[in-house]
Amino acid sequence: MTRYAYFHGEIVPIEQAKVSIMTNTFNYGTGCFGGIRGYWNEERQQLYVFRILDHYRRFLDSAHILLAQLDYTPEQLAQITVDLLSKEGWRQNCYIRPIAYKADESIVVRLHDLQDKVAIFSQPVGNYLPIAEGISVGTSSWRRVDDTMIPARGKIIGSYVNSALIKSEAQLNGFDDAIVLNQDGHVSEGSAANFAMIRKGVLVTPPTSSNILEGITRRTVIQLAQEEMGLPVEIREIDRSEVYLAEEAFYCGTGAQVSPIVSIDHRPIGTGKVGPLVAELQALYFRVVKGEVERYTDWLTPVPQAVTA
Repeated sequence: MTRYAYFHGEIVPIEQAKVSIMTNTFNYGTGCFGGIRGYWNEERQQLYVFRILDHYRRFLDSAHILLAQLDYTPEQLAQITVDLLSKEGWRQNCYIRPIAYKADESIVVRLHDLQDKVAIFSQPVGNYLPIAEGISVGTSSWRRVDDTMIPARGKIIGSYVNSALIKSEAQLNGFDDAIVLNQDGHVSEGSAANFAMIRKGVLVTPPTSSNILEGITRRTVIQLAQEEMGLPVEIREIDRSEVYLAEEAFYCGTGAQVSPIVSIDHRPIGTGKVGPLVAELQALYFRVVKGEVERYTDWLTPVPQAVTA
């Protein structure tokens, strides 16, 4: 099948969507990206994109931090994405990757007075992590980038070297992923996902000031936990040792979705198996993203199926 991408202002065959090795962002990481999921509902034969406007608002916020001058609204980017997905014709879960980048073919190290461009592509994707049986994590020796170094609240391309160092260390040490501490020694997040735990019947998650990404899935699960499960929520700092005492824990994010954590630093969390509250939250989340909970269908953008001759 022919693959496509949005590139230089139009949807083109993906092999035409290429940049030079001289491109500024390729050399210095001076760009930002988004991560958006589309979910296929087999019964309805419908692809839904989850919280697309929220993703593009964050995407444009990240670009703004980088002094990018982009002539797009979230609604325009959403429509481009729907058009792209319709042309791709995915009949399975997929991942959408918008990128804003400094397109100048130069080796100057700066953000201002450079051309800013947007590209978007998509691809089929499954689960990044073993979300059914739960994951094991260790505490990383690397610290989370600080907001005074590289803005942690945005998806800045260069900052994901930090995530790559964390992920490889964890997996080479035999874990699925890692918990990352901030410069103060408090829990920040995973290698590329927000962290939350259940302690004494309360969902606890770190604040934005702990240098976390302003997660859209995090906002989603907090709302679902409160509105649908009646769980109280605390947003506060978490010490490293406190996570060992959690009854349940999980990661959440576009990639991670809702990924239960069953052990941390070789210590079982709760029973060492997926806990009942996280299992319920995970099941609810997947019902929501597939359009099976009427109350939250305004979070979903249906993709028209391409008409074939």
